[in-house]
Amino acid sequence: MTAALRQDVGPILREEIIGDCRLILGDAMQVMPELGAVDHLISDFPYEQSLHDVKTGKERDMRTDGRAELKPLDFDGVDGIRDEIIDLAAQNCRGWFLGFCTLEGTARWADVINPSPIKYKRGCLWIKPDSTPQMNGQGPAQGAEAFVAAWCGAGYARWNAGGKRGVYTHLTNPPDRHGGHPTEKPWRLMKEMVLDFTNPGQLILDPFMGSGTTLVAAALTGRRAIGVELNPKYFDMACLRVAKAVGSARAVGPQLTAEVQEALI
Repeated sequence: MTAALRQDVGPILREEIIGDCRLILGDAMQVMPELGAVDHLISDFPYEQSLHDVKTGKERDMRTDGRAELKPLDFDGVDGIRDEIIDLAAQNCRGWFLGFCTLEGTARWADVINPSPIKYKRGCLWIKPDSTPQMNGQGPAQGAEAFVAAWCGAGYARWNAGGKRGVYTHLTNPPDRHGGHPTEKPWRLMKEMVLDFTNPGQLILDPFMGSGTTLVAAALTGRRAIGVELNPKYFDMACLRVAKAVGSARAVGPQLTAEVQEALI
């Protein structure tokens, strides 16, 4: 890991270069206009504010003893910046836009993407076999999350997975989950998506990188990546995780196949 070269300069508060990954501490909406063109934008955007409100500001933390703990969500909903995100993606992204959201949120993203130059493709699913049961007897538990797939580039959309369906099945809490972020995505899920939608050497931007899982997947598969995170605690977590992934890739080479679904635990 190299030392940060820039600190407290404009919207970039701190920067680390780790292998082919550039990690930036700062406000994504201020940093993104400065980054220029990227091949793909893949991110776990904040939930809709209505979901934050319904959940009274709480979200499940990692399971350490078989029980789901609750902790506050320390970030705002996406509603106020969704239009700006799509405007920036239309200007600077040359390939895929992949954005996680609630199942209900796919329509809200589509409503913003469809009037833009970006071509909305469809909502895809991440199935969670080990999602927390709903124990109050008032309805079914949430067993899946969505992400929207849209094409920002010229001409026809291109990906690597042929006729594969847009359904991804991965555990929320595998044994090696890092667990430092309340909405952390499994690295195996992000690795499979990176392999399907991007090519080696391409540049992926994650403007809401959290604890860095998208960059971990990029490092493991031989892609370049830029991640932006506003929370210093999560930024430091991302630096450590990306450094470990870069070291692994240097030791054994890029991983070019997806992981088989883990056994349920």
